[in-house]
Amino acid sequence: MCEGRSTNFARDAVVPTSKSRPKPPEATEPAAAKSEIKFYRPESYQRSESVGWMMHKLKSSITRQVGLRLQDAGLTHAQWVPLMMLRHGGACSTAQLVRELDVDAGAFTRLLDRLEAKGLIQRERSEQDRRVVLLALSDEGLRLTTDLQTVLSDVLNAHLSGFSHAEWRLLLSLLQRMIDNGEALMEASGAARAGRSFPLCDDADSED
Repeated sequence: MCEGRSTNFARDAVVPTSKSRPKPPEATEPAAAKSEIKFYRPESYQRSESVGWMMHKLKSSITRQVGLRLQDAGLTHAQWVPLMMLRHGGACSTAQLVRELDVDAGAFTRLLDRLEAKGLIQRERSEQDRRVVLLALSDEGLRLTTDLQTVLSDVLNAHLSGFSHAEWRLLLSLLQRMIDNGEALMEASGAARAGRSFPLCDDADSED
């Protein structure tokens, strides 16, 4: 968790927080029956009907359109995502961001150095543990992410063209249910604890 706030920033601010999360529609069939439904079968699998493939294409389109809008600012997708994480989650250590974004620690550290050189982030001491150094947005980073939220809103609205408000809320609800299912699978398999290692640990976030 980032210091001072929850880090439930659902990947580029697409999914609302728990306070604003829409309630899923009422079930029309018993839960036991729904859990047995197999939507995909090897013998009839079609990539065009794959939820994963469709979400991949959608994410690529959103990322591409945001990138075009941010060319003048000189920001890439890899750079603006952690900036938005810091805006919505508050100050974080490098290790916390690495875990949340599931990225390579070495490459991510170099990326953060570039953001600091641009004057978009700054390092500060944790109020809870003075040995720990946290990353936070600078005044310029705060200004830039304010503009970025306008860009994200415009791009997302364009991709939702023709949707009703009810359809948008339903889409958010269905996506959140899939995210919850994925997190449950991760917890059950133990992958969150043992599936991968993170080279950046506490000593990488503190200074002598």
